[in-house]
Amino acid sequence: MAVAATMSFRWLVTGADAFRAVEEAIAAATRTVRLEVYIYAESAVGRRVRDRLVEAATRGVQVRVLVDGVGSIRLPGSFWTPLIAAGGQVRVFNPISLKRFAVRDHRKLLVCDECVAIIGGFNIAPEYDGDGVKRGWCDLALRVEGGPTEQLAASFDEMFERAEFRHRRILMLGKPSAKKLVPASAWQLLLSGPGWGRNPLLRMLHSDLAHAQDVRIIAAYFLPTLRLRHKLVRIARRGGKVRLVLPGKTDVQLSQLAAQSLYTRLLRNGVEIYEYQPQILHAKLLIIGDAVYVGSANLDPRSLRINYDLMVRFQDPALAEQARAVFDELLSRSRRVELAEWRRSRSWWQKLKQQLAYYLLVRVDPYIAAWQYRRMQR
Repeated sequence: MAVAATMSFRWLVTGADAFRAVEEAIAAATRTVRLEVYIYAESAVGRRVRDRLVEAATRGVQVRVLVDGVGSIRLPGSFWTPLIAAGGQVRVFNPISLKRFAVRDHRKLLVCDECVAIIGGFNIAPEYDGDGVKRGWCDLALRVEGGPTEQLAASFDEMFERAEFRHRRILMLGKPSAKKLVPASAWQLLLSGPGWGRNPLLRMLHSDLAHAQDVRIIAAYFLPTLRLRHKLVRIARRGGKVRLVLPGKTDVQLSQLAAQSLYTRLLRNGVEIYEYQPQILHAKLLIIGDAVYVGSANLDPRSLRINYDLMVRFQDPALAEQARAVFDELLSRSRRVELAEWRRSRSWWQKLKQQLAYYLLVRVDPYIAAWQYRRMQR
């Protein structure tokens, strides 16, 4: 479906759809392939994607792959031997080091020939290979032609250059090199990372929420800033509608507990909370009026303050309508959390665990990351 004369898109709402689209895009590439993921696992789907990369490199396409040092820690180095032998390049972002383990590359991105991109939450791992209902985690991605694809390619190039984390000179300049807002009339590329400067995702969210009446959020890990929570509450209290689809099942129990510590105040002020039931929820989607946010960033301290991450904000009624349909489909498979029932269900021990989880993820984790980041500048 067209968003503008120079841009088209296609939603990928299952892992099977997403991996098929990834393989097709790589197979069709004629000049360049850029692939960046947090988790790349040795698996059937991982080998299929690698084989497509090898085929592309063999026919003369420039292939570059970037994986995170922690997220892909179990991937053996020999896995990439066929690709390197075919002329491809592979780098590991921020290889494991106790001095800087906290800062990660959480981005998920494929760009082919600078004109086709796939953005979203999918890692390349077997748990994502399914429909998100009967099997496999529930996640989302968007295939885009035109629009921000050249800028996404440029952002990959910057990450590929800083992969080994040898950018101390950049840090010492005191400039927020990773935090960028790349504007255009129909979209904005929002790049985040550690260090100085305001997060562009937060800036755009605050702007969109200021006068919003309809807010729909799908979040795998939900720990927004206090200011964001206040804005969501104000929208609900002035008669707007705020709906959150959060995980009923999770791969990070600590994150779910921390998010649940926020339920009571949100519910009490009219925010609707639903928990997705069939499978683990890993999707990230924000719809505020006709603004649609798609990418790899969560609404939590790691994506907003610590990790390298990306979102693209599209402003278009047609895309927003499609995004609302995607949201409604997940909503139909979710259970609403009612305030009275929620209050009765929480024991003092459960409340204590939730508060402790919140403290660890909102206070301790960002403190350790900031401490490591400051040490890197010495």
